[in-house]
Amino acid sequence: MLKSTTRKGVEQMSAEENKAIMRHFFEEAVNRGNASLVDEVFSPDFINHDPTPGTRPDREGAKQYLAELRTAFPDLHGTIDQMIAEGDMVVIHASARGTHRGSLWGVRATGKRIEVRSVTIHRMVGGKVVERWHIPDRLSLMQQLGVISSTRPADT
Repeated sequence: MLKSTTRKGVEQMSAEENKAIMRHFFEEAVNRGNASLVDEVFSPDFINHDPTPGTRPDREGAKQYLAELRTAFPDLHGTIDQMIAEGDMVVIHASARGTHRGSLWGVRATGKRIEVRSVTIHRMVGGKVVERWHIPDRLSLMQQLGVISSTRPADT
């Protein structure tokens, strides 16, 4: 496996090693609800560039986000549809399914099954996530929960 050292002496992992770390994180944290893995995989100075409103843009916020999702969708299961890595970046295109059994962002449990897609970009240094850009399809989620109409208005 190819490794290099950055100017600050931090060992840089190969793209394949970074993908393996993110695959492990996805399975353990997203699918099994092990939010404590955030402390292992995310750097102490981690920055989330797209935090959910009301969530901090750091590791604690990432753990809070996972806890909120697992509370709202206890049967949450995600699938990595595509993963691409180059240099220090890992991009995951994923889909997640679950049943809305708990409150989420002010929406009480509906009992509805949902499927939502997302794209997440991770920048990694030394095998740790230092930055993340997470773009879930929240509009589709809110439509599936019945919060927002999924019908288009008639042309005028």
